[in-house]
Order: sequence, then C-alpha cells, then structure tokens
Amino acid sequence: MKFTELSKSLKETLFPIYLIEGEEAYFRAHAVKSIRAACGLSQPLLNDVREEGETLKGDRLAAFRDSLYAMPFFDEWRLVRVYDFYPTEREWESVFKNYAAAPCPSTVLLIVNGGKKAGACDLKKKKGVTFVDCARANEETLQKWLFSLMRREGLLPESDAVELMVRYCALNAARLKKETDKLKLLLGEGGRVTCAAVEEHIERDTEYKVYELTQAASAGNFTAFSEILSDLMKKGFDENAALSALLSHYRTLSEISEMSGSDGEIAAALGMNPYAVKKNRELIARLKKDRVQRRFRALYELSCKMRGGLLTKTGALDAAVAKIFFD
Repeated sequence: MKFTELSKSLKETLFPIYLIEGEEAYFRAHAVKSIRAACGLSQPLLNDVREEGETLKGDRLAAFRDSLYAMPFFDEWRLVRVYDFYPTEREWESVFKNYAAAPCPSTVLLIVNGGKKAGACDLKKKKGVTFVDCARANEETLQKWLFSLMRREGLLPESDAVELMVRYCALNAARLKKETDKLKLLLGEGGRVTCAAVEEHIERDTEYKVYELTQAASAGNFTAFSEILSDLMKKGFDENAALSALLSHYRTLSEISEMSGSDGEIAAALGMNPYAVKKNRELIARLKKDRVQRRFRALYELSCKMRGGLLTKTGALDAAVAKIFFD
C-alpha cells in the first residue's frame, strides 16, 4: 500500500509483518510512529524492541526469529522494529519463511529499509509481508497528503495554496510537515491557508526558484527573470547552473513538442509527471513548436561553446538571455 493509505488501513487491522521501505525518510518515520500508536503500548520499555539488521547474521538471525514468539507484558501487542534488514533469499527461505506463514499473533514486526540492496531478496514479494511504499511521492500525491494533513491540524487549506506550497518546498515531505506546523502557529486554529499566506510565510526552495526562472523565460517576462536570477546568484547559483537549467527546460519542451500520445504516455516515456507534461504542452502551444526548437538549438550551441572554452560562462549566459528575450 502507499504511505498515504496506511492510516485508513490501521483503523481496520494490524498486520503481523510490515515492510516499510522507500527513500522518503519522513514517510518511513511517520509510518513507524503510526503503527506504534495503533499498537497502543502502555509498557513501551517492555514491548517495543529495536534491532539493527546488520547485526542479524548466522545464529543471531535464528535467535531473532525465535524472539518474535515472545509474549507481550501487560499489553495486547509486542512491537519489534528492525532497521536496514536485507536477508538473502537463502536466509529468508531457511529462517523466516515459516514464521511469515504462521506469525506470532501478538507480535507486530516492522522491517524499515531505505531502499534495495544488492544480493538481498525482494521482501515486497514475500507472502505474509505487508508492504508500505515510502518512495518519494509525486506532486499530485503530495498535494492530497498535505491537504489532509492541514485539515487534521485544524487549518482550512485552499487547493491552489496547497499546490504552491508543495512546489515551494520542492516535494520534500519533512519540510512540508514543518512548514504546516509553522502555519498552524501563525494562523491559529481554523486559519485559512491561502496563496497569499504561503507566499508570505513559506521560504521558496531553490528548485522552485529555478522553476520560476524557466517559466519567466518562457513567458517572456524579462523583469521577473532578472529578479529571480539575481536572487539565485546571491544564494550561490552561478551562470553555468542558470544556463544548464534553461537548456534542460527547453530540451524538455523540444522533446515533448516532437512526441504524440496522451500526457500519461509521454510522461512514462520521459520519466515525468503527467501533470507536468500537460503544463509543458500548454506552454508549447503558446510559444509555438518552431520557436521552442530554435531556442533549444541556440542554447545547446552556447553550452557547447562554453564547455569548449570559446565563451566564458558569463558570456554564454548573456548570449542565452539575448536569444530568449531579444531574438
């Protein structure tokens, strides 16, 4: 199941074995916290056990398996958390397969992994293991999650504000949670989260500023482009990074302009979000395909000249700006 589906699942049942896996550390930590809360432990010192997966080798692995049958003390459940646990196929078959088939009914085992590891078995496919997907979420999923989070925190979010905040925070779930806590303090119970509130109180991530830079370029808004570029430069951005961002933007537009099919099909081919493809197609329609491709070729040529030493990075960026806004 997706991380966002866990809360609903826990209202119905607790599974005996969970695999909490994915690169989003906040989702992993929150999943553990949610399952721990669902266990309702009154004696955590006795019934909440933590192990490190790297220590579970040889006889220690079998002993750990046997310990899962221990009964809880003065609680309904016993929680066992094991972090970074990557058993081989042979270890799973010889040690854990039988346990997964008939787990201790009072033990909840959490396997918490950041990602895959060479040589390890695929725990997601093992019978008896409930997978909680904590991979980095796309923009749409994060918007739904943030909207629900704000409502639970007593805030009244507007959909446009939620979308803006996800972009400001560069799809970082941990930062979104911290910023939500800040908005709750600033706006109070029942506070309305508007675009104006987000713009006033949430610091824009560099990635979002780069996004704004490329959008200003495509919109032909030289004043906004100059202001954003100046702000980025003050924070360590350089001319090479700016040119690379513009080149990447126009490369994507050029590729999409040459492709046919649905937004979803193009997104799958390019490894993008369908919503992003839709917005880029709208941008291409305004700019026209020929202009998009001319700008891409011009920026690519300038980038090559800069790498070849024919232009300085300042000269290359200045020429790129001239091509975009004044050619």
